[in-house]
Amino acid sequence: MRDALMIHLPALRRYAHGLTGRREEAEDLFQATVLRAIENERHWRGENGRAWLYAIMTNLNRNRLRGRARQPALHPIDETVQPADETPVPDPLLQNTLMRALATLNPETRAVLLLVAIEGCAYGEVAAILDLPIGTVMSRLSRARRQLSELLTHDSITSLANR
Repeated sequence: MRDALMIHLPALRRYAHGLTGRREEAEDLFQATVLRAIENERHWRGENGRAWLYAIMTNLNRNRLRGRARQPALHPIDETVQPADETPVPDPLLQNTLMRALATLNPETRAVLLLVAIEGCAYGEVAAILDLPIGTVMSRLSRARRQLSELLTHDSITSLANR
């Protein structure tokens, strides 16, 4: 299990950043996910380590959002965040615009979009990770793409048409 964990660390960091939009929160979510995975490695069945880790992170994020819903928001989206793998971004304005657009999506829809478009998960895998029917995954993905396309087209950024 720990080998599977090591392989997926960069993707987990990226997913955490996409879910939270803030570097500090992403790092906290990432660390909590790794800790939870290590503490519960006896529950891993050795099947799809990536899906198992994404499911842990998704559930931790849901809990974080539920707790936040009971409290007023303290911080806006951090618009100066670099990608988790620290690859240089050719256009920081594009990244900031994309992060603001992602922040407008509801968290459940954003998770589907991140898992499919960024992490390359298959619809069935996303359905398993998020514990949703595959049709719901497909409709949320379509809705997310449409919403982002409208927002980004408005900001003169290339449309996110279906891949």
